[in-house]
Amino acid sequence: MYLIFDTETTGLPRDWNAPITDGDNWPRAIQIAWQLHDDMGNLIEHQDYMIRPDGFDIPYDAERIHGISTELATRDGAPLGEVLGLFKQALEKTKFIVGQNVGFDVNIMGAEFHRLDVHNHLQELSVLDTCTEVTAQLCQIPGGRGGKFKLPTLTELHKYLFAQPFNEAHNATADVEATTRCFFELVRRRMFTQEQLDVPADYFENFTEVNPQPFQLIGLKHINLKAASDEIRRALQKADKNDISREEIKENIEQLAKVDFVHLHNHSQFSILQSTASIQDLVAAAKKNEMPGVAITDTGNMMGAFHFVKAITAHNTAAQKKNKELEEEGLAPTENFIKPIVGVELNVCLDHTNKSQKDNGYQIVFIAKNKNGYHNLAKMASLAYTDGFYYVPRIDRTIVERYKEDLIVLTGNLYGEVPSKILNVGEKQAEEAFLWWKETFNDDLYLEIMRHGQEDENRVNQVLIDFAQKHEVKLVATNNTFYINKSDADAHDILLCVKDGEKVATPKGRGRGYRYGLPNDEYYFKDAEEMKALFKDLPDAISNVQEVVDKIEPFTLARNVLLPAFTIPEEFLVAEDKTDGGKRGENKYLRHITYEGAKRRYGELSQTVIDRLDFELSVIENTGYPGYFLIVEDFIREARKMGVSVGPGRGSAAGSVVAYCLWITNIDPLKYDLLFERFLNPDRVSMPDIDIDFDDEGRSRVMDYVIEKYGANQVAQIITYGTMAAKSSIRDTARVLDLPLGDADRIAKLIPNMSKLNKIFGQSDADLKKKFRSDDLVKVNELISLSEGNDLEGQTLRQAHQLEGSLRNTGIHACGVIITPDDITNFVPVATAKDSDLYVTQFDNSVVEEAGLLKMDFLGLKTLTLIKDTVKLVKIKHDIDLDPDNFPLDDAKTYELFQRGDTIGIFQYESPGMQKHMQALKPTVFEDLIAMNALYRPGPMEYIPSFIARKHGDEEITYDLADMQEYLEETYGITVYQEQVMLLSQKLAGFSKGDADVLRKAMGKKIFALLQKLKPQFLDGGEKNGHPREILEKIWKDWEAFAAYAFNKSHSTCYAWIAYQTAYCKAHYPAEYMAAVLSNNMNDIKQVTFFMEECRRMGLEVLGPDVNESFRKFTVNDRGAIRFGMGAVKGVGANAVKTIVDCRADGPYRSVFDLAKRIDLRAANKKAFESLALAGGFDSFNVTHRAQYFKDEGDGITFLEKAVKYGAKFQENENSSQVSLFGDASEVQIPEPIVPPCEEWGTMEKLKREKDVVGIYISGHPLDDFKLEMDNFCNAKVNNFNYLNDFLNRELTFGGVITDIQHRVSKNGKGWAAFTVEDFDDSFEFRMFGEDYLKFRHFLIPNSFVHMKVFVKEGWVNRDTGKKGDPRLQFNSFMQLQDVMETYGKKLTINLDIKDVQEQKIDTIKEILFHHRGDQSLHFYVFEPKEQISLHMPSRRKKVRICSELLQLLEQQNINYKLN
Repeated sequence: MYLIFDTETTGLPRDWNAPITDGDNWPRAIQIAWQLHDDMGNLIEHQDYMIRPDGFDIPYDAERIHGISTELATRDGAPLGEVLGLFKQALEKTKFIVGQNVGFDVNIMGAEFHRLDVHNHLQELSVLDTCTEVTAQLCQIPGGRGGKFKLPTLTELHKYLFAQPFNEAHNATADVEATTRCFFELVRRRMFTQEQLDVPADYFENFTEVNPQPFQLIGLKHINLKAASDEIRRALQKADKNDISREEIKENIEQLAKVDFVHLHNHSQFSILQSTASIQDLVAAAKKNEMPGVAITDTGNMMGAFHFVKAITAHNTAAQKKNKELEEEGLAPTENFIKPIVGVELNVCLDHTNKSQKDNGYQIVFIAKNKNGYHNLAKMASLAYTDGFYYVPRIDRTIVERYKEDLIVLTGNLYGEVPSKILNVGEKQAEEAFLWWKETFNDDLYLEIMRHGQEDENRVNQVLIDFAQKHEVKLVATNNTFYINKSDADAHDILLCVKDGEKVATPKGRGRGYRYGLPNDEYYFKDAEEMKALFKDLPDAISNVQEVVDKIEPFTLARNVLLPAFTIPEEFLVAEDKTDGGKRGENKYLRHITYEGAKRRYGELSQTVIDRLDFELSVIENTGYPGYFLIVEDFIREARKMGVSVGPGRGSAAGSVVAYCLWITNIDPLKYDLLFERFLNPDRVSMPDIDIDFDDEGRSRVMDYVIEKYGANQVAQIITYGTMAAKSSIRDTARVLDLPLGDADRIAKLIPNMSKLNKIFGQSDADLKKKFRSDDLVKVNELISLSEGNDLEGQTLRQAHQLEGSLRNTGIHACGVIITPDDITNFVPVATAKDSDLYVTQFDNSVVEEAGLLKMDFLGLKTLTLIKDTVKLVKIKHDIDLDPDNFPLDDAKTYELFQRGDTIGIFQYESPGMQKHMQALKPTVFEDLIAMNALYRPGPMEYIPSFIARKHGDEEITYDLADMQEYLEETYGITVYQEQVMLLSQKLAGFSKGDADVLRKAMGKKIFALLQKLKPQFLDGGEKNGHPREILEKIWKDWEAFAAYAFNKSHSTCYAWIAYQTAYCKAHYPAEYMAAVLSNNMNDIKQVTFFMEECRRMGLEVLGPDVNESFRKFTVNDRGAIRFGMGAVKGVGANAVKTIVDCRADGPYRSVFDLAKRIDLRAANKKAFESLALAGGFDSFNVTHRAQYFKDEGDGITFLEKAVKYGAKFQENENSSQVSLFGDASEVQIPEPIVPPCEEWGTMEKLKREKDVVGIYISGHPLDDFKLEMDNFCNAKVNNFNYLNDFLNRELTFGGVITDIQHRVSKNGKGWAAFTVEDFDDSFEFRMFGEDYLKFRHFLIPNSFVHMKVFVKEGWVNRDTGKKGDPRLQFNSFMQLQDVMETYGKKLTINLDIKDVQEQKIDTIKEILFHHRGDQSLHFYVFEPKEQISLHMPSRRKKVRICSELLQLLEQQNINYKLN
């Protein structure tokens, strides 16, 4: 017997794995239908019962699915006990339970049996399910989990088996009938096994005989349950009709006209990817609608709270100022003030610490009544992340009870606990939840009622109104705002699709094949009149909003920075500090350690040093932040103790002598005229800000120290907000709207770099011409034209414009660290981040200091690690202890390196432009390096030629006033630094130190109002000091033009010093330095390639990895060659390197077998062995070559695998300690595998495999032999083909090696090819068609070296759209690289500076040319650069043979030449 049954229920369980005894978890059955059939499929009985809902009601969401309302089930339902009795009788007759996904129905009825304590054997019966992996494989519907087919629904299975869908799902009677038909058809098709059905062998033949045709429905009549429920509801509504009269409505409207409305439920962009409204948009909307307040209630976080309060405070300040001006003019004030209402929408779940099952909880709105309420909100929002984050940030009722003080609660939207339970669980459970919130918050609980024009909302609202009347709790009208204007609804829908990775075309709904989306476009910031019209029948819901607003006391979040308490020695403590919170003790201790440090720095202190220290200490005392210096000094001292490299300083802090004496910085400010007031202005109290560089490997250890000292709950990192930039907003919108990827990419590339759509759209032609270069303007105009179209591209651009700037994700500030005096959540809300174990502030870097938090910048500087690594390598190789802090500043070798422009790998001086300027400047003193560091940036760059000319005496050094020489002499009369402006303003015009700093800031930031105020002060002061006014005018004008570009000398000095340290290392220990450079770029293969090229240029040999010499990083071997680091080889982890290096201490490895025997094979696996073999790590074992390690002799196992297995077996025997009868360890000899003979790999194969595991060619580059051809006969690189629009209508000539080739045939039978060409820097896949393919296909051979000429043509124009496609390539010429020199080398011109025309040089050239006689013409070009005189002389008798050897010899002798 088969019992096929199905149920309809009040919903779904919270936990699918809960036992049936958990009555609260399992929903209630409200309908059951079953059919009992014999083993041949004959119907024995069929029953169908609706169950009366005693003690519960049927939620709307369940009714929406199956149509059974509480009223229908109450009227037509049978008592549960009666139904269970009949169902139990049917169970006693059957052998099997059958159903579609029947496990759920078994649990539902099991729970019902348990509730009435009815004994049954439902759980013991065998189950046959029609929804299994077998039926999934049968239907083969894509979209299942893990790439499998999805489990079919009853409709899908029915359609597959009978070629017709089954549409009456979710009526138990109909479902059972369809399930029965599907089940017996599956039996007929033998989809169940003999064992599953427990039948004899001939059962299936007998069943097919009885049922030769597909199984038919038995033809039961199904009631339309939804229609029946609607009929009852209409009748009840008719009986209860109590409509509000027109007079009452009119009276309500008049009453509401006097009432203000405020939106209490608004989401900003900080509800990440859920709202398009920015903080500014919210404030502007409130202002526009003249609302007296506005709330922010973002989902799950308070990231926008500070920005929100700050924006409203700024608005109110401006409004107050304007009203005051109007009143002074005798006019009525026009500006309204806005009250900031800070709230948050938190997910309140059952147990926020339970992360074993998903429970996103209910969305409840909490609003702070005052500052204390805000702190309670911050606590809850923090715990939601730190303790409760599981899919979403969550809290629970225990947390709500703990932090409920001074909070107002709104019951929330449809996802709030009360509305959600009305919809999904039942009104009784919703009322229980509501009563808990009422008991907890009393008069501060408000029932939130919304009207977005949705049926589910209307159902909820009726119940909420009943609750409000019954329990005397007030209603408040809200609109769940996610965007500002109704027209923004489409952009918001796109944003939701971006969040979920969906497409707009996917229908909205629940379950697979559907996506989340708001049901209509009513979720906008409605004006007061719209809200009043919506709630004209409930005027109290509008007027109660004012009651909520009146309860809120406005507060600001900005405050002075609070420092953590710093413990000072007892003898410095001052009793009064405890009573009045003073800093006397800290100031006293700071003075003490500063003067102690000064003695170590300066020896006997001069009056200059004492005066400067006293001045600085007095300013620090005035600021009230001596603790700041003590905190920084403490962790920097600890860093040095731990062996962490600390930078010499950065930014304006290097101008402090106090910092220098505390070893916070390492540059003497007095020596270089660095100013303290550039760091701390003595005339105004400001927070000091010291940024500290640590070596990037040691930075985390310093942070660990800080965490340990102050406590993990007092240290946090700073959040960053990632926004949608112009290009990403276009690409995201395009993906969501299904615009092809190629079109999206093309449109995105039209946006000029660093530009925004906001700066393009809505601008006049004149403004666009001012903003963009002519080549960018063409692209901008095309963008504007596209955006005006009605096609998908136009729609994409318009929507992308709306989404631009939306918050997309959060990250962590690269270096910012927060330290607080107490638990950080007492000050700001925090979150957690994937990439950090520390808390992360929910406020970003732009406001953390305003919020009262001490921010330190712990920067990881790779250059410091590089210097540190060089010092270690020099110690190992030469046993010399380098001290970078004490390198002599007059080292000739170091300046020679700068003079040659040999600055690749030198911090801040390695760009080609800087190399050129260094060669021209030929620096001889450290001050030259400081100045160039300051000048080499946009703006002041134009002064570099003059600076160089003045240094060399080619341009006269002049000073507008003789008094200026003191401060401008070091920069040859050019104002380079902000400090020079500050010092000169004091010297010439008597400015105070504070005024000088204000002048510096006004000029640097072009604050014209401030400049106008300071100019007369400068002119009058200068005149008073005896300087002519017209010259002072000129100086001021020059400063105005240039001071905006003048740079911070303190910063330049510090970074010039680091550059000098790196240059010193490179000049004196080139191999060690370059090894350190390579090590510190190990994760960037392009950089490794670049620096390896520099090593070759310097004549340094770079050897591949070797298990007998390499370490994790790059090192220098005994012969002075750089040895590749094993850590740079893919597949060789840190543990593998460690065991190889550690075990090598017992002597070098003699063979791969010796290696396998000795190292820990758990740390170095087979993959590590393979990678090392391919990279050449075993090349020093001369008995084997690389190809042999991978030789398979037909048994499916490579020689290398055999060697590893041999090592494992050997170690196993060693460890088994087999002891003989006499106590001696018995040695079992394991034979070494035989090395298989095979041919060596060719050069290209070897290099290709090297590149696979290292990312670059190590032992050479395939194109090395053709470098001269590539340099002299090519005008382009492979990389240029990624930017074809920049090369339209030009012929590009380039060379490379063909690394991949695929010959293909098109649909019309024509051949074409896709082939990849690689040069020294990049690779590109070309496609060749038609005549080009027929003409050049014989050149397309893998690993061949080619020289190509390709013309870039404009793309085809699409006839339908009139738009141009991507550019096309026309292949004009193919040639082997080997033939290029001979074919194209027609003329050699030797370029000579007149000063090089000396006998020795001429003899060298003569000798070289004599050995390379040939047929190509020879020319000489002699020039005199100063007077710009030149002479061109062709040689009539001498001819040369142009070849690589000749050109290499000329390069070696530094003889400049030109071909053709």
